Amino acid sequence: MTMTAVGEARQRLGRIGVGLMTPLAPADEWRRAAVRMERAGYGAIWVNEAVGGREVFTQLGVMLAGTDRIVLGSAVANLWARHPAAMQGAASVLADAYPGRLALGVGVSMGHIVEASGQRWTSPLAKMREYLDGMDAAVEAAPVPSVPFPRLLAALGPKMHGLARDRADGALPAAMPVEHTRRVRELLGPDKLLLVMQAVILETDPAAARGFARQTPMLTLPGSPYVRSLRNLGYDDAALADGGSDEVVDACFIWGDEAAVAERVGEHLDAGADHVGLTVFTPDLASAADQFERLAPVLL
Repeated sequence: MTMTAVGEARQRLGRIGVGLMTPLAPADEWRRAAVRMERAGYGAIWVNEAVGGREVFTQLGVMLAGTDRIVLGSAVANLWARHPAAMQGAASVLADAYPGRLALGVGVSMGHIVEASGQRWTSPLAKMREYLDGMDAAVEAAPVPSVPFPRLLAALGPKMHGLARDRADGALPAAMPVEHTRRVRELLGPDKLLLVMQAVILETDPAAARGFARQTPMLTLPGSPYVRSLRNLGYDDAALADGGSDEVVDACFIWGDEAAVAERVGEHLDAGADHVGLTVFTPDLASAADQFERLAPVLL
């Protein structure tokens, strides 16, 4: 992408988006939730995948077809789920069909997910570099969208941030403190996109909010990249044990009432994020849409 195209992507995405991460739900429920988010005024909807199950490009196609304006993005498309030429081709087809409405986030996933799919986990940085080479080699065989789609790399560590700067249109970190956002912006420079994913817990009781955050496996997964990134920010083993100290939880999760959420989102934007994608912990898509509609008046 050119600098002008990056500027266009910033405008299309807007400052705030939402992540709809419910693993399984009927297509009609996804369409209804997407329409509600578009009507609420959010700039983008982000969806994820593992390897198998809810395939991200099919999911994006369902939601693009059911909406009119909102950008749909992968946060992220798992590179272990498909050949790089298939990644490039799928994104190009959707971007051609829905000009200006696709953002492609690509990620290396985590070792335990990859091994469970029957593949052998290798160096994330080398794997991503090789994969981007394969995507680039497939460009000429794919459709040419009238509006180029941004290619973003899920990146938590400085080496992957450097690759995002040099080989992509920006970075897509998740669940990191504001200081991480600041450092990534410094490394990327002003001409790359920085999209930050953050989890929100609409709970004003500190013990309840922190207890809920500690139930997530972010810091307890084998070989967690989140742990490595937080160590790079200066957190020690004691702070990272048992689901994280209060300081770690408060830095990595946004909790509180609507005003508190808006304040924390603003801190990431002030630190250099172009766009903040918010996720919530709910049992179904309708409940997630309820919370995002509740937040919209203070965020948008």
